[in-house]
Amino acid sequence: MPRTSPCLWFDKEAEEAANFYVPVFPNSTINTITRYGANMHGPEGSVLTVSVSLDGQDYLLLNGGPMFTFSEAISFLIYCKSQAEIDAYWDRLTAEGGKASIGGWLKDKYGLSWQVVVEGWDQMLADPDKSKSERVMAAVMKMKKIDLETIRRAYAGS
Repeated sequence: MPRTSPCLWFDKEAEEAANFYVPVFPNSTINTITRYGANMHGPEGSVLTVSVSLDGQDYLLLNGGPMFTFSEAISFLIYCKSQAEIDAYWDRLTAEGGKASIGGWLKDKYGLSWQVVVEGWDQMLADPDKSKSERVMAAVMKMKKIDLETIRRAYAGS
C-alpha cells in the first residue's frame, strides 16, 4: 500500500522551518533540498523544497509563495508518554513566537497547528463509560498545555 506524506506550503521559510523542526523530534533528518532553476516560479537558486523525516514520518516543505497559509483545519498530533515529554514538545514548538491555544493545541512560529496530547488519549475519549470521557474533555478544555496528572484524575473520577 502506498504511504502518504504531507506537503507543507510555506511562503519562503521551508529551509528555516526544516532547521527548526528537525531538532524538536528525535531521529529526524533533512533529506534533500531542491532549488528553483531558470524559468521557474521562484528566484533561481532559491530553495524550492526541503524533504525532511521527523521521527520516521516524511514531510515535504515547499516554498510556494504567500498565497496560502496554514489554518487550524489541519494539525499534527504528538502523542506523549509523560509530562516531561509534553513540556518539551510544548516549549520547543511555542518558542520564538509560537502561540498556545486550548486543549493541548498550539501554533508554532510558522502558524502550523500541533496537538500535544497524552498517549492513550483516543482510548480515554472512546471509553464506553461516557462519564470518563466527558470528565477528561471537560478537564482538557480548561487547559492550554496538557496537565497529565489532571487528565488521569479526571479519567479516574477523583
